[in-house]
This record gives sequence, C-alpha cells and structure tokens, in this order.
Amino acid sequence: MLHYKEPTVRKLIMKGNFGLEKEAMRIFGDGTMAHTVHPFPNDKNIVRDFCENQLEVNTEVHDSARGAIDELDMFERKVRKFLESLDRPEYLWPFSNPPYIKNEEDIPVAQFEGILTEKTIYRKYLARVYGKYKMTFSGIHVNYSFADELLKADFACSGLEDFGRYKDELYLNLARNIVRNGWLVTVLVASSPLLDSSFLSSGEVGGTDFLGMASVRCSELGYWNHFVPILNYDSIEEYAVSIGNYIDEELISSQTELYYPVRLKSSGENSLEELVSGGVNHIELRNVDVNPFAYSGIDIRDLEFMHLLMVFDACREASELTKENQIRAVLNFKNAAHYDIDTTKIMLEDDRVLSVREAALKVLNEMQEFFGDLGVDADVIIDHQKKKLLVKGERYAERVREAFADGFVKKGLEFAGIRDIEKSYIRM
Repeated sequence: MLHYKEPTVRKLIMKGNFGLEKEAMRIFGDGTMAHTVHPFPNDKNIVRDFCENQLEVNTEVHDSARGAIDELDMFERKVRKFLESLDRPEYLWPFSNPPYIKNEEDIPVAQFEGILTEKTIYRKYLARVYGKYKMTFSGIHVNYSFADELLKADFACSGLEDFGRYKDELYLNLARNIVRNGWLVTVLVASSPLLDSSFLSSGEVGGTDFLGMASVRCSELGYWNHFVPILNYDSIEEYAVSIGNYIDEELISSQTELYYPVRLKSSGENSLEELVSGGVNHIELRNVDVNPFAYSGIDIRDLEFMHLLMVFDACREASELTKENQIRAVLNFKNAAHYDIDTTKIMLEDDRVLSVREAALKVLNEMQEFFGDLGVDADVIIDHQKKKLLVKGERYAERVREAFADGFVKKGLEFAGIRDIEKSYIRM
C-alpha cells in the first residue's frame, strides 16, 4: 500500500497516468449496421474490436484525466467528420447496447490478413463460444498507472530493495481492493438499460426491451466467462499462473479472453510472459459503459472519480482474496449492474448485506473522509457521484430509460443528431 502519511508521498499522491480505449459501432443513418470495411487501416489509434464495423479508439498515455479525454474527443471529432463525409454517410452509435440487428450476418467478424490472421481466427472462436450478438456490446476501458515520481518516493519509504518487486506488490494490493469494491464504478456509470427488440428476437426490429438492468453488458446477461475465475494475488508469478491454468484447462484460449472487470497489465505486448518478466505497468477497469450524454462517451467527473478510487484503494492494506471472497466479488459486480439499487444487494467483507444504494453511499462517505484527512479537495467529485444515488433520475441509466423507453433506436438516432434518418428498417 502507498505510504500516504509520509510527506514525500502525500505531496505526489494524485500524480498518475491515464489511457482510454473506447468501442463504438459504425451505423448507417437508418440505425442499421454499416457493412463497409474498416475505414482507418493506417491509424494505429483507431482499430477494430470484434467485428469489422466496431471501431476502437485507443488514446496515448496522459498525466491527467483531462488530457486523456481531450485526446479521445479529438479522435471522436476526426472519426465523425470522416464517416459523415462518405457517399453513404456513417455514424458512431452513442450507446453501449447495439442498434438494429437484422441477423448474425449483420455482425461481420473483423478481417485481418498476413501475420495478423490469427486475430480473425480468435474472433471466430469467440463467436462460437459466446455468440455474435453479445460481441456488439461496446464499452470503455480505463487504464491507470501511478506516476514514476510517486512510485520512487513511495519505494524509498517501503524498506524494500527490489523496485520491480515493490511495484508488483503495490499493484497486486490495489487489484485486491478494486476486485472488492470496483462494483461501485458499475453503479455510478451504468448507462445501458435498453435494448432493441432485434437483440432478443431475430428480425423483430424497432421494439424496445428493458430487462431490469442498468448495464446489460456488465450484468449476468453480458460479458462474462462461463466460469468464475479464481485468481492468485500473492505474487505476479502466481497471478499469471492462475490465469495460465485456465488456458491449460481450455476454459479460455488466452489471457485476453479473461472477461473480468479488473486486469493487471504489462507494458507493450499483452502476454502473461511479459507480465512476469517486465512486471505490472498499469491496472485496467473494464466495467465502464459508453455514456451517451458525454461527447466521446465518458464524463471527466467520472474519470476523476475513478482516479480517486484508485488512490483510495492503493492506500488501504488489502487482506487475502479467498475463493469465497472472489465468488462474492463477481456476484457484487453483477448485482451492481441491476437497475433497482434498493432491493438488489451487495455483500460486504464483514458479511453484512446492504442494498446497492446503501453500500455505494457507505464507500463514498469513507472516501470523502479519507481525502478530507489527506488534504485533497475531492468533495465536488464525490458529491457529484452521491447525487446520482440520492436524487431520483440522476443516474445515467435512469436518464436513458426516461428519454428512450418508447423508441430506443429511433429516438437514439435523433438524440445523436443523425438527421438524415432513412426508413429502410421498416422493410427488413
């Protein structure tokens, strides 16, 4: 844990680095999937995710939340301008849940060639195991690392001799705590309560379905493996081995198939070998919905809150994550994605069971007290999150349901400013 009581550490404690990955479906003006090839083949920051018509924008690493969002906004403008200039204009769908889907052929697996052909083979494997429809969910991954100057100051207070080992232990401690309370992020940024009827009933386009979730993709209906991963956080070597065991047992094909809300990542190549040899470079949060009310899908206040959560959890000593703790953590993540936060429950470490709303407010109050004692002005950011829980209609999921319940895709197109709405969906 960070030695936050040491003056040399305290003055640097909010120094960190941010990188964002944002997915979005390319669509035509009538709300159907675009069927064109990936339009940015030579841009390393604009790539494809699962399917050919699913863009993924990856920012560079920035030393502030604002810097990361500004770059994401820049790419959003670039992509929108280019897509709208095409002979048949295309648009970025501003929601995590997909628009109209005619059938599985509407979701073409991303096509890679040459030495990258394995990527297409991997995506075809995912389609067989999880189904293509689920792969159309889009989200935002938040990558965070502590600034080098903070790490060096804290290392000097640690009494350890090996900086690499110190760094791995710090991130393992952080991961244990984020696994326990990262569900809070899901509660506060869930933005995907509605689905077009074509997602559940092939060919039935234009209806709007609500399944009782605030975030379908983060709920038990969304992105999860067919088993509950139990990982070992005792060391980075054991962490890698515990993931590798699932690969050996053929429950997953590689570490990238571990659909877990929290990941420890290396720099460069995403491999277990690199993680062990090079150590942990950053932590990744994968449970962030695309926010339709923010220009590029994420509100600066939410990213700043995630920063606070990282610091808060890095300053607390984490106890061992037992098998039972980890099963409970996964259940909490899934429960946090439910729409009703008063009857849905969160199980705390002390075995108390609180409603999602009560549990979330409890953590936010603890954070506010911690940062107050630390001398960090966090009240505005935390109060913004509290408002979502205390004022009816302030949660993003509530706002989406209120605005789009009687026409998710049709009204979503109008909301996104897509004015040349075609009527071909009627003839599907």
